[in-house]
Amino acid sequence: MTTLLRRSQLSRRHIALGAEFEQIGDTLLVSNYGSSEETAQAKSLALIDLSTLPRTGFKGAGATTWATSQGVKIPQHPNLALLQKDQSLVVRLSHHELLVLSDIDALSTQIDRLDSTAVGMQTYKLPRADSHCWLAVTGSQAAEMFSKVCGVDLRPHKFANNAVAQTSVAKASAIVIRHDLGTTSCFYILTDVSAAEFLWDCLLDAMLEYDGGPVGVMSMRELAAEG
Repeated sequence: MTTLLRRSQLSRRHIALGAEFEQIGDTLLVSNYGSSEETAQAKSLALIDLSTLPRTGFKGAGATTWATSQGVKIPQHPNLALLQKDQSLVVRLSHHELLVLSDIDALSTQIDRLDSTAVGMQTYKLPRADSHCWLAVTGSQAAEMFSKVCGVDLRPHKFANNAVAQTSVAKASAIVIRHDLGTTSCFYILTDVSAAEFLWDCLLDAMLEYDGGPVGVMSMRELAAEG
């Protein structure tokens, strides 16, 4: 029996750019685009597609209480993210809504464990892997680039690491999470899957004047290791 691998909505764009893919579990992720300069690119300004990595969500008046009972560490306030022991990232979108993102190697176990556990009263699962695409923008010029397409000031002294903004990026409703890789700025962007291609193209267009471009997840790992 052949197992079908999960692919990003942006796969055709990646293939056109010469992407080399790697398999993580039952998904395909862009490893690189064949350039030896991708880590340097990521330090300056780069766009990465993480849409095939695991993620989930929970909502309801009992969501935070249930998640806490499952050993999840909850950010103290809405619009904050908190790194977990297994390197997953828990994002508190409101008093009653949580988003959980995998680490970039998909080694964290918390998402599978939570998804396979019966939720408590007044708690509902949200299939974020199906509803939202997941992009990352990295580099020292990221905040300046965002000033062209986002109304929130994402400069480091205004938007702290692990801060969250629920805003619009290139007129698409989005969740923006700052989650740095070592000493390199990194912003996760999650938006409706229907806007994936539109947002990818808009961000690449906004990066042109800064010589930004797409890179694979391999460069993100190298930046994280440098920290």
